[in-house]
Amino acid sequence: MIYARDLMNPEGPVFLADGSLLVVEGTRGTVTQIMPGGRSARIIATTGEPNGLAVDRHGAVWVADVRPPALIRLTMDGRFDRVLTDCDGEPFKYPNDLCFGPDGRLYLTDSGFFTDDLAPGGVIRSDWKSLKMDGRLYRIDPDTMAIEMLDDDLYLANGLGFGPDGNLYVAETVGGRIYRYAWQDGRLGQRQEFGNVLIERNADDLRGPDGLAFDVDGKLYVATYGQGDVTVLGQGGSVLQRIGTPGMQPTNVCFGRSGEKTVYVTEYEKGTVERYDVDAEGYKLFE
Repeated sequence: MIYARDLMNPEGPVFLADGSLLVVEGTRGTVTQIMPGGRSARIIATTGEPNGLAVDRHGAVWVADVRPPALIRLTMDGRFDRVLTDCDGEPFKYPNDLCFGPDGRLYLTDSGFFTDDLAPGGVIRSDWKSLKMDGRLYRIDPDTMAIEMLDDDLYLANGLGFGPDGNLYVAETVGGRIYRYAWQDGRLGQRQEFGNVLIERNADDLRGPDGLAFDVDGKLYVATYGQGDVTVLGQGGSVLQRIGTPGMQPTNVCFGRSGEKTVYVTEYEKGTVERYDVDAEGYKLFE
């Protein structure tokens, strides 16, 4: 079912308490609010080229923005600040996605390349496999803006989220891998491969896991860009299901509000948000 249409490169879906849905529109450069039922939309702000979103307990919207590369703090009246642009003097390249953890910290991926290097003129270069992608995982204190790098050398770091098991999961788009970082007393362990979402590996075109979300039973729903599906992984990392999307470029997924057994999927190719019934509610996100 199409929930909303006529969007330009939608990403980063997150529901607000009033039932409206926030997304980014990368091509328009906007953070956009879709009203309940998908009936209408309004632009909250034009930030540059936003990608990922997260909302904190105070209602502030945190935006991973690509152009210029920055972490942005946005309020619903449209005011925003680029609060971080680097880690220890090393500039961000492609801030991609973000989530809050159980420690109240903000976790951010950087894909590890400049967008114009991957897609000059908006078209992914044919020799993209030769491009160095030193993806990073960061942790940020939203009160002080203190930042630390937790991991690097990820080949296009992308979506991330904490699961019901308390561990952190991060998508590495190139290669199709989902990594798991064990969490204990505020510390992350070494990354371990949890699962892989690709049907065809080593394809010539860029495809792989983008955004992700957990249900309350621990199943992981992964928007698989270039493959045209949301791949569902079980608690052991095996593929349980593939939910086909009308377009080949699903970018992210979120669950509906409490009591709703539905997932909402943003899709680049068709410029839509799609709605699918599933068998469990979403796992409550940290704020």
